[in-house]
Amino acid sequence: MDRVLKGRKAEEIAVKFLRKKGYKIVERNWRFKRDEVDIIAVDRDGYLCFVEVRSRSNSEFVLPEETITKEKRKNIIRVAKAYIQKNNIDKDVRFDVVSILNGEIKLLRDAFRL
Repeated sequence: MDRVLKGRKAEEIAVKFLRKKGYKIVERNWRFKRDEVDIIAVDRDGYLCFVEVRSRSNSEFVLPEETITKEKRKNIIRVAKAYIQKNNIDKDVRFDVVSILNGEIKLLRDAFRL
């Protein structure tokens, strides 16, 4: 399975997982210039959550969530700021990560900050 297909499958799994946790999915693969955020959702507490999905088939060297580089975090934050400005949003914001490792799904709330 190619990388793009694996990524889409992981995002589908993450969306179902987040919905079960009470998140309302607002956007998927929202782009700003060359960057994108995988999922934008509102959680049960009303936070606007920008969610990065990471998936790996083994953790021999590194966990999925550990693959998010400083540059990737900056890009996600830049996309989030653009989304907030474009949609004139006044909500508390959070950056979450859904980590999928060998079928085990983990939600890391507030994984990084502005």
